[in-house]
Amino acid sequence: MTQKQPGLLLRWLDDVNAQSPVPLYDQIASRLKAAVGGGVLADGDPLPSVRLLAGALRINPATVVQAYRLLESDGFAEMRQGAGTFVRLPSSEQRQREREAQARRLMREALAEGARLGISAKELRTAWDETIKERPR
Repeated sequence: MTQKQPGLLLRWLDDVNAQSPVPLYDQIASRLKAAVGGGVLADGDPLPSVRLLAGALRINPATVVQAYRLLESDGFAEMRQGAGTFVRLPSSEQRQREREAQARRLMREALAEGARLGISAKELRTAWDETIKERPR
């Protein structure tokens, strides 16, 4: 990704939800980890500036700083004084663990949404199995 393509990254963050029980900084970090794990972001890619991301998401810049610090502590980013924050590619094992965590998150969300709509886990499983069978390879 280049600095000219912040919209691509912002699409990964369009479901950040202030009403969620998950803190905003954690949601942001999680989505950015998924972008790294999914190959959307590569080693050394610049992340949007704190000010740009905070403005785009309409949140406090301190929340973005907290997300970037979490990414850095988890090995997914490097903050360089005066230069910005850049993607740091973690080990393949760590990327795989993150992809698995994202898959579990998606499944929990599907189960929660299904429950909200009165759809049982069994019905969701049937729909999942049918969708997988229909999917072209």
